[in-house]
Amino acid sequence: MPAILEHGETWSYQQLWAHISRAASAMLKAGISHGDRIAIWAPNRREWIVAAIAGQLTGAAIVPLNTRLKGQEASDIIRRTSAKALFTVKDFLGTNYPEMIAGEDLPSLSMTICFDSGWADFIATGSYDDEAVDQALNALNASDVSDIMFTSGTTGIPKGVLTTHDRIIPMFANWTQLVDLREGDPYLIINPFFHSFGFKAGFVAALLVGALVVPMAVFDVKKVITHIEQDRIAFIPGPPTIFQALLAELAGRSFDYSSLHSAMTGAATVPPSLIRRMHDELGFERVLTAYGMTECTNITSCVPGDSPELIANSCGKAIPGMEVRIADEEGNEAPRGETGEIHVRGYGVMLGYLDDPEATAEAIDPDGWLHTGDVGTMDENGYVRITDRKKDMYISGGFNCYPAEVEKLLANHPAIEMVAVIGVPDDRMGEVGKAFVVLRPGVTLTDSDLISWARDNMANYKVPRVVSFVERLPQNAAGKVVKTELRI
Repeated sequence: MPAILEHGETWSYQQLWAHISRAASAMLKAGISHGDRIAIWAPNRREWIVAAIAGQLTGAAIVPLNTRLKGQEASDIIRRTSAKALFTVKDFLGTNYPEMIAGEDLPSLSMTICFDSGWADFIATGSYDDEAVDQALNALNASDVSDIMFTSGTTGIPKGVLTTHDRIIPMFANWTQLVDLREGDPYLIINPFFHSFGFKAGFVAALLVGALVVPMAVFDVKKVITHIEQDRIAFIPGPPTIFQALLAELAGRSFDYSSLHSAMTGAATVPPSLIRRMHDELGFERVLTAYGMTECTNITSCVPGDSPELIANSCGKAIPGMEVRIADEEGNEAPRGETGEIHVRGYGVMLGYLDDPEATAEAIDPDGWLHTGDVGTMDENGYVRITDRKKDMYISGGFNCYPAEVEKLLANHPAIEMVAVIGVPDDRMGEVGKAFVVLRPGVTLTDSDLISWARDNMANYKVPRVVSFVERLPQNAAGKVVKTELRI
């Protein structure tokens, strides 16, 4: 059964296991063992998967590093986790990662192995049938820390999120059923492996169900189309921007998307029009939305049988084994339909933040509820609609304005391809909305026309007072719009 397809070469599941067990043997011989941490700083590639699973086999926790980090940022995480080994590359988009941390004080780091130069020599030190690997696997507990993923740090110093094996495996075994990821499905993983969407909902989910992993190091819509046509891709998850780019490309030329059957997307803003277009224009049989975060990778999801309208206007209900509630300002459960902070409780909630009991206690209350910092509502059937991040809300003329809600309304305009909204200072209103708009190919629109349309389609206090037309929106490696760059 094929497991990974990369650069035209396919590894079977048997071959993948052979690579993993040999790499685990090499790690054990190099002194990596239960309780250690290993950092991985590289783009999506098959060696990333091998190193991650091999490290976990030894009992170590993996520390994924964002490929856009600078040397000082990466070094801080390596120090804070006491990572013993770093697996990286010397060349990715012109960046030499080992050079970026040269000269940094990293007392725990004893080895740096590059996938693109020293990896083959490293795994050659391991054995295919090493009893030490079997012993390490037998000593592994479900409650052991599997990974330490760091938050984006948009509201302060990035925090290390501690997750255990028994928080991941059951969650994504269920997830594969929800999204209809099938055995043998070619699964194009565009979401970066350093992110939960590419790691846990990515290759972990694929391996659990026996799908074929097709890793993609950098999002390029033309290369995505090549993969769809040549590799007969069946399943693609990702933020809305991925599918918006595919639809924009389809407007210019046709391509064979007949192999596609399922997609998963999610964000504070998923325009209903996008869901409809994914069904109608890209041929997806099933399009679902979901909601999660680093501290609890999957919180809610739509389920098979949900109506297109429900899927387009919510991020689903609590996944099996998890509880979700909307809380008011006092922390009490709010009546259905009212807006409040989203809280989640259950087996998927993180163990806590690395070496930060105060932040852990602030995030997880004594009753076990994780306070997500996201704002939303819940209907009578438990379906959640995300309004926005609490920190992104702005107040215009005394009214709370949630950018994600305004973005969703604006996205219904037939000329708009993508849109992002932020609050900007205003002498009279305190703050007003500013919309950054990417138009669909071949159409024109003026700011006054858009504002006029908005007045007809939303409450006046939600209408953006300023419009800026741009060719593209700034995005991070996970495909999310970076609003801090819009505020500059």
